[in-house]
Amino acid sequence: MSSLGLKLGLRIEKTGAPLWVRPLIPALALLGTFILTSGLIVWGKANPLETYYYFLIAPLSSRVSTLEVLVKATPLILAGVAVTFAFAAGYYNIGAEGQLYAGAIVAAWLGVALRGLPGMVVIPLMLAGGFLAGMLWALTPALLKVKLAVDEVVTTLLLNSVMLFIVSALLNGPWRDPISNWPQSPEIAAAAHLPKLIARSRLHVGFLIALLVAFLLWFVLRRTALGLRMRAVGLGREAARFAGVPVERTVLTAALISGGLAGLVGVIEVAGIQFHLIGDLSPGYGYTGIIIATLGGLNAAGVTAAALLFGLIDTGAQTVSRALGVPVYLGEVTQATLLLVTLGMLLLQQYRIRRARS
Repeated sequence: MSSLGLKLGLRIEKTGAPLWVRPLIPALALLGTFILTSGLIVWGKANPLETYYYFLIAPLSSRVSTLEVLVKATPLILAGVAVTFAFAAGYYNIGAEGQLYAGAIVAAWLGVALRGLPGMVVIPLMLAGGFLAGMLWALTPALLKVKLAVDEVVTTLLLNSVMLFIVSALLNGPWRDPISNWPQSPEIAAAAHLPKLIARSRLHVGFLIALLVAFLLWFVLRRTALGLRMRAVGLGREAARFAGVPVERTVLTAALISGGLAGLVGVIEVAGIQFHLIGDLSPGYGYTGIIIATLGGLNAAGVTAAALLFGLIDTGAQTVSRALGVPVYLGEVTQATLLLVTLGMLLLQQYRIRRARS
């Protein structure tokens, strides 16, 4: 307690914030982020209000840019759901990036190997194969966690680098384009392309898949026995074990499903946007999913809203760069600042300032 607080008769108590404060945290975090980043905007010789107009309003003023927000939000929703599923059970999966590429590899392979089959057969097989690939890549760190108590943060993070080396070996080896000599896999069959939701746009059916997966996250966590066990384990493993919850099996299940959902991100990017595997398939969706899960409060509605916000910021960063000459990476700075401010507010909501009684 500071001397100023003592003089004013104030004290800090560790207790939960009032319930009415918690819904305000996202709005307060946004306001705090905009205030903090305004200094950088002024330093860049731009008007903060005008900048944030182009950031948050201008992208929604036209059909093309609005659809682009949804396109950018699609992989972010899936990545956020994947991370949330693991975090809800107290398993800190930092390996969604590697699991994403595992799904992308299988999708790129099946999209070529199944050439000639109709889309109604190829696309479900690609989705199932990508989900299975993500699960398999998540299996080793999950087993190390439940069997040997090895920290999953370290193992999942290191496996991301391993997967990137595997992708590089494929693209610079057997999958290198023989015509252009460009490091990318052969293009998948036309039947393997995800159908477009709106003509002459990049918005594809993957957006609906992402919303469906977010709904399933809500349903599993709130309406099933597995979700109850996951939440119990996430709140306290020893207490859950004392209550008869199979902790190790629950953690393993959550970790594998999380990996499978991350694998779907890779499938949708290959089948909906790129149509082949490239080294830069993901600009860090797996890591951004951690931010989105945290901002979303580990629930489906929050994750979806956070992903849409990040899609808006990504689209707006390009708009403001063209309109005002502000560096495009201001969007990444805004996202990082938003995470830090939100984490700070989540920490502070555990405390209250009270007037000390004499």
